[in-house]
Amino acid sequence: MRELVGTAAGQARQDRGMTDSADSAQPVFSCRSTARVSTDRPSRYGKQLASHMGRKITSSWDETAQTGSLTFDREGAATGVVRLSCHDGVLQLDLAAEDEHLERLEQVTGIHLARFGAKEGIVVSWIRQDGTPGTTQGPLAAEDLERMRAKREARQASS
Repeated sequence: MRELVGTAAGQARQDRGMTDSADSAQPVFSCRSTARVSTDRPSRYGKQLASHMGRKITSSWDETAQTGSLTFDREGAATGVVRLSCHDGVLQLDLAAEDEHLERLEQVTGIHLARFGAKEGIVVSWIRQDGTPGTTQGPLAAEDLERMRAKREARQASS
């Protein structure tokens, strides 16, 4: 059985004519980037990433298949899609986006995962479809986490 996360946000997107269905037509993007993240708990981190990101974008997680997706549609039209899949000791992230969004979506996805796995020292290193390195997030030290927390609180206080 498929478990959807971010149901309130998902309902809002459905109301705008969007859908959470993994079978629905997805936009086709010209650029690709992949990160293979080594961890003893790929399913846990995949589910956590989908659940957390589902507060702002469309996301899904299938516990049985240990797969999911993140559709970056916060501002309406999708700017990118990340497919999540679990393998032996690896959470694989396959990002598809247009060139102008690729680096930002690598960063957004990767920094969340690096933050969730900070105690484990998770590193998210992206490789572009042409074999060149993309961005890298992590490992994060306690000081990094504190700096990120302070920035988040400052943003929330100003809004």
